[in-house]
Amino acid sequence: MSSDPKQRGWREKLHEIIEGTHTPMGKLFDIGLLVLILYSVIIVMLESVPRINTKYHDFLNISEWVVTILFSIEYITRIIIAKRPKRYISSFFGVIDLLSTVPKYLSLFLVGSQYFTALRALRLLRVFRILKLVRFVGESNKLIRALRASRTKILIFVFFMLIVSVLLGTLMYLIEGPEHGFNSIPHSVYWTIVTLTTVGYGDISPETGFGQFIASLIMIIGYGIIAVPTGIVTAEFAKDSIPSKKRNRSTENTCLVCDTLIREPDALFCHKCGSNLR
Repeated sequence: MSSDPKQRGWREKLHEIIEGTHTPMGKLFDIGLLVLILYSVIIVMLESVPRINTKYHDFLNISEWVVTILFSIEYITRIIIAKRPKRYISSFFGVIDLLSTVPKYLSLFLVGSQYFTALRALRLLRVFRILKLVRFVGESNKLIRALRASRTKILIFVFFMLIVSVLLGTLMYLIEGPEHGFNSIPHSVYWTIVTLTTVGYGDISPETGFGQFIASLIMIIGYGIIAVPTGIVTAEFAKDSIPSKKRNRSTENTCLVCDTLIREPDALFCHKCGSNLR
């Protein structure tokens, strides 16, 4: 960065406005950028609707060019004010900023580049920077650890549900048969999975009384199984949220409530306060 005080001054002011949110101008910039991002995403969505694109093509095209130019100015400004421009260009948000502006320029040179316009929807990812949601990455890491810790239980549960789906699908094929739409066992298993997940496309349905009874049981089971994987992951997530000090205490057979030493290894309740030790 240049040693010229004036040049350093305007760069610092721009950096404070673009990267900071503690000043009125910084907040105004973030709000304006957020509105621009949402507006640009709406334009991309509307352009994908043939009826709207045909009627308002010129307006949408001009709007997209205005948005693209503004984003290009912002991208170049971020490079100028960055202490390490190469680091910003190769960073996650630097790549997103570039990919969100390139497609419109490509449309001037390449035929069929309109198929890359979906990349402009990547601008929505920039909301994370504006709203400073990166601080929630720690919480997402907890969720990832919970999923890893419970992956064996979830895999066993999924395998069990596949077995149930095959058995019930086969049973429905034997009860209903091809005359009621259950043309094969794989087709019947597909119907069972769709019913278990409470989606229920309605393309085929049982017509016999016994088949409808089995279908009712499958639907009830479907509502019940939704809570199983959720409960497994939630339990691991809650375990991960317990402070490490308390977790260490629990391995030493002490009560988490009153810190009383529990001498009986098989004790279920604290002999002093009565709290559940499990």
